[in-house]
Amino acid sequence: MADIPKEAPEHCPGTQSESAGKASACAGCPNQSLCSSGATRQPDPGIALVKERLSSVQNKLLVLSGKGGVGKSTVTSLISRYLAASNLDKNVGILDIDICGPSQPRVLGALGEQIHQSGSGWSPVYIEDNLSLMSIGFLLGSPSDAVIWRGPKKNGMIRQFLSEVDWGSLDYLILDTPPGTSDEHLSATSYLKGTGITGAIIVTTPPQVALLDVRKEIDFCRKVNIPILGVVENMSVFVCPKCKNTAEIFPASTGGAETMSKELNVEFLGSIPLDPLLARCCDEGKNFLTEMPNSPTVSALNDICNRIIQKCEEEKENCPNNFA
Repeated sequence: MADIPKEAPEHCPGTQSESAGKASACAGCPNQSLCSSGATRQPDPGIALVKERLSSVQNKLLVLSGKGGVGKSTVTSLISRYLAASNLDKNVGILDIDICGPSQPRVLGALGEQIHQSGSGWSPVYIEDNLSLMSIGFLLGSPSDAVIWRGPKKNGMIRQFLSEVDWGSLDYLILDTPPGTSDEHLSATSYLKGTGITGAIIVTTPPQVALLDVRKEIDFCRKVNIPILGVVENMSVFVCPKCKNTAEIFPASTGGAETMSKELNVEFLGSIPLDPLLARCCDEGKNFLTEMPNSPTVSALNDICNRIIQKCEEEKENCPNNFA
């Protein structure tokens, strides 16, 4: 698909519409001639490339959050580490498509690593023997370098990640996305559509301000036909590392994620307690599961991940064509 800048008219009919470039709203748009030519309605060749590359990936999971700061990247790393550690015969890959704020290299202790290119494509960085990572963070000169890109360039980068990374055979490919429902999400969804998206894991925190944005994320998934595996409530309660007493740092004034999940008819996967030692492990790139195996957070994660595994199997039974 041709790259379309974001200065499109407010009531743009869309590049795939028959009236693209011809509607009254298109007058004055810098892309009017391109859209009216029909070039934007041609199939994107990247979709076929992605389908071929990911043909040996069994489950494709999107980790989404409507609001930033809810711990989505942390939850992504925890789930990925758990899936890899629970069965060493299973291969897990993490694709960090948070182009402007890649966190996974630091969280997984891979800062400073380099990716290599061969005849079969880019090689991801291996965190464990069965856990690999690809992130734009590996392509930056410094972790503090800003990525100042418009939508089309982000779209091209995501297409490259999905079509050119040599993951090998994976049981789970987990995409860590930025907050919101914009460029990165639309790009990933359009390219993964032909491969079959297993489902989305939506991360939130208890306060209403986060739940309001999560409702939009759920609506996004339903509009683009992404199955929702469930909602994870992060930072549900604070657990003191010394006395093990708990306290609500972020009170759930409206019942939290569980009440919202019932209201919107999505599954509530569970709550993850707020453990300050988890934040320290993420900053230092250490594996929290092995550093703090007795933490209530690990116990909660165990139940959540086992349910995710079950949900993936259920999706495979319900939509076998997506896993051919």
